[in-house]
Amino acid sequence: MADIRSYLKEKEKREQKQAGYKEKIIRHKLASVYRVLLICAAVAALVALIVVQYRRHVYTDYDVVSSVPRESAGNSTDIRLGDSILTYSRDGAHCTGADGRTTWNQTYQIQDVCLAVSGGTVAIGDYNGRSIYVQNTQQQLGVITTTMPVQEVAVSASGMVTAVLADTDVEWINTYSPSGELLYYGQARMNDAGYPAAICLSPSGELLCVSYLYVDAGVLKTNLAFYNLTDVGKNYNDFIVSSDSYTDLVPYVQFMNDNTLFAVGDGCLWIYTGNRQPVCAAGHLYNEEVQSVFYNEEYVGLMFRSEDSSYLYRLDVYNTAAKMVGSFYYNIEYTDLFFDRNNIIVYNETNCVITTMDKIEKFSGSFSKPVRLMLPGNSAYRYILVTDSSIDTIQLK
Repeated sequence: MADIRSYLKEKEKREQKQAGYKEKIIRHKLASVYRVLLICAAVAALVALIVVQYRRHVYTDYDVVSSVPRESAGNSTDIRLGDSILTYSRDGAHCTGADGRTTWNQTYQIQDVCLAVSGGTVAIGDYNGRSIYVQNTQQQLGVITTTMPVQEVAVSASGMVTAVLADTDVEWINTYSPSGELLYYGQARMNDAGYPAAICLSPSGELLCVSYLYVDAGVLKTNLAFYNLTDVGKNYNDFIVSSDSYTDLVPYVQFMNDNTLFAVGDGCLWIYTGNRQPVCAAGHLYNEEVQSVFYNEEYVGLMFRSEDSSYLYRLDVYNTAAKMVGSFYYNIEYTDLFFDRNNIIVYNETNCVITTMDKIEKFSGSFSKPVRLMLPGNSAYRYILVTDSSIDTIQLK
């Protein structure tokens, strides 16, 4: 009996000892978890502090990171073409990278240039002539020769081109491949469909939008027609998959992406969505005169004269749902504006203002020499400045 009691006591001691070990192990694991959680919380707080400070940081100057020389003719114009620089005149055009290297050079003789850009692709037409030159940032894609005078051109990022061509009593609306193959043709009469006041192609080239002006009971109105140039459109009369009529004039239409188009008229902004059969998804009305229109894949900006005498201009920014993101006021006579990384960049030859969508003014300053064109760089608050004599990469500081 004594041996049994002794065995039971020893067993109880061993169990108590093991329980103590387990309790110590649990306490050690919990302490490790607590340490990890405290470290994570500290890191998260530090990251949040850095983000807040970064968002509120204001830049007062810039450093020139690199600079390459360039030559420019006085009668030439510089515009953005993707991440490159397109320089064109009546005598020709060439595309240059930020490193100053020319990727292509096209010579021609054009009296009056009509030009369209979609992403990194451009179509350069000869107004009242019969030639359209198609290029992207890397190469020349082709030359289109028409049989009638060119009145207006539109281009897709894929290189398709739609041209409005003048005939005796009609306007022809033809769509071509980059190499010049006629893919689709149609015609518009003022007493029928109306006069094509604006055209645009989706980036893929599958959708074409035409804004027709027509007279109804002595009143000038607008009809927006959407053409699906794929097999889907073959099931509809003249490839027209949807259309809308407006009592306002709508002289500006543009695709933001393959699924979204916006139309600007006298007193209205309309957003259309759908990559097969676009429909009007939202709209906004106003009673002021639009001075300029700016856009990218996410935002549309309408520039108005400011109603506040303290400022020259007011920019109303809308998203793809036609909801106003905000109104931004400026005291700068702008030559251009673009959206970049949730920022709005407004500039002219000598001055620049950069504002976030949260209305934080990140930079307001002047350039060291006159700027012909400003482009976004490859990182935050880095930009490309194109001048008469150089291409400068700058970093705000």
